Amino acid sequence: MDSWRDCFLVRWVWQQLGCDPPNHSETRTVYVANRFPQHGHYVPQKFADNRIISSKYTVLNFIPKNLFEQFRRIANFYFLIIFLVQLMIDTPTSPVTSGLPLFFVITVTAIKQGYEDWLRHKADNEVNGAPVYVVRSGGLVKTRSKNIRVGDIVRVAKDETFPADLVLLSSDRVNGSCHVTTASLDGETNLKTHFAVSETAILQSVANLDTLKAVIECQQPEADLYRFVGRLTLREHSEDIVRPLGPENLLLRGARLKNTKEIFGVAVYTGMEAKMALNYKSKSQKRSAVEKSMNSFLLVYLIILLFEAILSTILKYAWQAEEKWDEPWYNQKTEHDRNSSKILKFISDFLAFLVLYNFIIPISLYVTVEMQKFLGSFFIGWDLDLYHEESNQRAQVNTSDLNEELGQIEYVFTDKTGTLTENEMQFRECSVNGIKYQEINGKLVPEGVTVDYVDGASTSLTLEEELFFKAVSLCHTVQISHDLSDDCVDGLRFSNGISTQLEYYASSPDEKALVEASRRMGVAFSGTNGDVMEIKILGKLERYKLLHVLEFDANRRRMSVIVDSPSGQKILFTKGAESSILPHAKSGEIDRTRLHVDEFAIKGLRTLCVACRRFTPEEYQEIDQRLHDARTALHQREEQLADVFNLIEKDLELLGATGVEDKLQDKVQETIEALRLAGIKVWVLTGDKHETAVSVSLSCGHFHRTMNILELVQQKSDRECAEQLRQLDRRLKEDHVIQHGLVVDGASLSLALREHEKLFMEVCKNCSAVLCCRMAPLQKAKVVRLLKISPEKPITLAIGDGANDVSMIQEAHVGIGIMGKEGRQAVRNSDYAIARFRFLSKLLLVHGHYYYIRIATLVQYFFYKNVCFITPQFLYQFYCLFSQQTLYDSVYLTLYNICFTSLPILMYSLFEQHVHPHVLHTKPGLYRDISKNALLGFKPFLYWTFLGFGHAFIFFFGSYFLMGEDTSLLGNGQILKPNRQLMFGNWTFGTLVFTVMVLTVTMKMALETQFWTWINHFVTWGSIAFYFIFSLFYGGIIWPFLHTQDMYFVFVQLLSSGSAWFAIIIITTACLFLDVVKKVVYRHLYPTSTEKAQVSRTVHGHQTFFSERFY
Repeated sequence: MDSWRDCFLVRWVWQQLGCDPPNHSETRTVYVANRFPQHGHYVPQKFADNRIISSKYTVLNFIPKNLFEQFRRIANFYFLIIFLVQLMIDTPTSPVTSGLPLFFVITVTAIKQGYEDWLRHKADNEVNGAPVYVVRSGGLVKTRSKNIRVGDIVRVAKDETFPADLVLLSSDRVNGSCHVTTASLDGETNLKTHFAVSETAILQSVANLDTLKAVIECQQPEADLYRFVGRLTLREHSEDIVRPLGPENLLLRGARLKNTKEIFGVAVYTGMEAKMALNYKSKSQKRSAVEKSMNSFLLVYLIILLFEAILSTILKYAWQAEEKWDEPWYNQKTEHDRNSSKILKFISDFLAFLVLYNFIIPISLYVTVEMQKFLGSFFIGWDLDLYHEESNQRAQVNTSDLNEELGQIEYVFTDKTGTLTENEMQFRECSVNGIKYQEINGKLVPEGVTVDYVDGASTSLTLEEELFFKAVSLCHTVQISHDLSDDCVDGLRFSNGISTQLEYYASSPDEKALVEASRRMGVAFSGTNGDVMEIKILGKLERYKLLHVLEFDANRRRMSVIVDSPSGQKILFTKGAESSILPHAKSGEIDRTRLHVDEFAIKGLRTLCVACRRFTPEEYQEIDQRLHDARTALHQREEQLADVFNLIEKDLELLGATGVEDKLQDKVQETIEALRLAGIKVWVLTGDKHETAVSVSLSCGHFHRTMNILELVQQKSDRECAEQLRQLDRRLKEDHVIQHGLVVDGASLSLALREHEKLFMEVCKNCSAVLCCRMAPLQKAKVVRLLKISPEKPITLAIGDGANDVSMIQEAHVGIGIMGKEGRQAVRNSDYAIARFRFLSKLLLVHGHYYYIRIATLVQYFFYKNVCFITPQFLYQFYCLFSQQTLYDSVYLTLYNICFTSLPILMYSLFEQHVHPHVLHTKPGLYRDISKNALLGFKPFLYWTFLGFGHAFIFFFGSYFLMGEDTSLLGNGQILKPNRQLMFGNWTFGTLVFTVMVLTVTMKMALETQFWTWINHFVTWGSIAFYFIFSLFYGGIIWPFLHTQDMYFVFVQLLSSGSAWFAIIIITTACLFLDVVKKVVYRHLYPTSTEKAQVSRTVHGHQTFFSERFY
């Protein structure tokens, strides 16, 4: 059918164009060791080779592809059109004036992108050429990574990375398990355990593996690192055996093998279909408010450009309506001109004026902004105040496109656990069989006993206590390791406090704390031996066969295990949030336990309920079969498993509950208060229960003790929820003087968002602080989105540390990940990453403030200096009868934005500190001065625009009237003495205007600069010096490759004139004097809070470059 694509050349071209058709099959079939059945018994599938291609370009497509991408930018495309117009028609300026700046911008960008892509090619070649061993023809064959095919059995040794996504077949361990670390994929440094199915785990030699006849059916490749659905079918004793495959069986490319001598695995996803490669794809592009303003300004100036071009064209023809101006003596028309179409001539003239004024659009603006963002982003990583010494972690910038957005935040959405708290869990209390216990000196005692009682207490456990801690010791995913080697990754591994040769490590700090507490109480988890879990009860060993693990998920909010007890009874142990356990409990001290859970929560403890269920042989046989069917399903496996889990996890016997303390991070309260003073509202979105969340909100300062706390919780119906919302809305309007806090739970939120979105958001916006508890990850993202798209369109920031925070981090305008103990998924998906919540205040109040001030001034200044540049060109047309004569020399037109005026504003945008960083940090209210895009609003835009027009008028007419008392400027641009002898020409006049302009716009930048470094001095005065040196050099030599020598000796002649010097000084002073007067008047009569705060800079003494630990 697609035989024409079998041709290598055609197929290669087809791939290069990105037109390879997707594989439409929902599953893929992998024949282990590529032992295919006889032809006709299967449908061949095409898989990617194992080459990793992170590069963007090839040698052949670099130029066309890069040019296409660059010309998608409106400014580049606009200048390309201008350049083409200059080539096609007779225009007043050389095509070089537009072509050279465009070439410079395109070339610089292409070199940068080309170099970055060359580095990617180099890295790809190293990875693709790495040596690997595969099982072929009964032996191990050494080959290169790029040659691995789907179905190959690959051998990986200790400390090597997996070259493809492999299904684990066997390891050097009897149970077929191995340890891996996925730090390069998700940043998690703790060890993870993966398993082989029992039927292949025994195949530990190459010879045995070579005889394996098996087929793997699995889902098509997807980017989710934590999801894999498949099944393994192998033939044994003339019978097909089917085993489910999940994430625990898949070894991901890029992960590293640890504490295991070697493993064998079959490649199921290779090359660009591996999960690591699929995660190369960038997140959806976020655009800052500044970028949107910049595009709006560009549109306005395009309208101004069109207006000037149309007006000039009309005035030209209106002027030439008089016969004497139609053909002046120095510009006689040819016969062809007289007979040409007037419409075509009008269009040609319009395009010529468009070319003449095109520099009002700054071509170098985008390049300068990109350089500013890229270079400025390093300052965050270099800031020692954002460095966390304990974890040796610096702030991390994943995108530099949103630096200035940090200065515009209006709402902060934060997770609680691991973000506001340390995520270091300590077991404090528990409830067993309706009795509340606490841990004192490593012993479990009823609440209220004395220390003397504790010292003399017995170490024995009651039957209820023993069963409770058995459940805690068996229902978990904690791993154990004896005598871990030095090269073991130092992840979440913890000594049990008793044996130095036994260490627990877990991905969940809660589970680690509970298992360690159980050990201290006398019920110790001793490890696993194959599928057998061993625990010691007061020194006595018991073995439980692990039959099934019902994995935790955010919807069920619980996890369970089914074990075969030493007595032969099948028992389910489960633990989870009280809202997911208590409704399913039918026996036990339910009411007393619920009361104890509420008491734990009020103390700010994290709570979990523990329960069990005993199965009859018939019940277990039924659920075992249903679990097998659901786990081996290739389609809708998650939905089928969820149904079976709900069937199993019911009719529970409640054993008790636990209370674990998670202490607050340092300076959380001060940070939240600083954000509040800055006008930023903080919302806490957490999965914890209502009482725990409220207690933590009060302790961290999110809720004040004097704040009126309103609640929208435990709503059962739409009607009830709507009535409660209306009551809250009336109360907020009646008591608008005092501050209110709002508490919402996940169930009530779902009802509120179903029919009453608008009313709910109105209530939330009128509250000073909002706490949402019992939130699912998607609910967090939905709340962020609702506020983001509200009519006010506030700028939002989301911050969290766990995988459940990724959705809201990606949804917010700015996403920040906390480098915590719940892995690095939040960090990987964030725009910025910091080690502690307290760093958020400096990131926003100092860095965000500076970035916004710098980029806003850069954008306004760029348009200002281009208005100054082009307006004299427009005015000059009135004196040359709109003949399209240019005022400036082509070289000056070309270099104005590239060389003469570019560096001072770039350095300003990198180093400016209009207020001392200490003042910004200690006076958060200054953040309000720049909120809501204050510096790029309509008024600042009009100010800079009219300033540009005003200065341009002064440049032109000041030069016109001040050239000399004995000279006059004629309509054709010549300046003559009264005796009619030529003194100055139009090029001298244009050079005078240009000189005044360069001086004024550079000095204007100097006036805007508050924080001077040696770099600012160098580029500011150096730019002026460079202009004079260049002009003397350019005008002092006859350049043989130029068609005309219009500028020869012009600059020298200009500087030899006293009138010219007088004009330069007077005009520059007049322009800047108005600015100085305005600044002085407004600073003394109408000072802003920022201008008042600038006075406090003197308190800190002389500022030095990179003061205050870089700032």
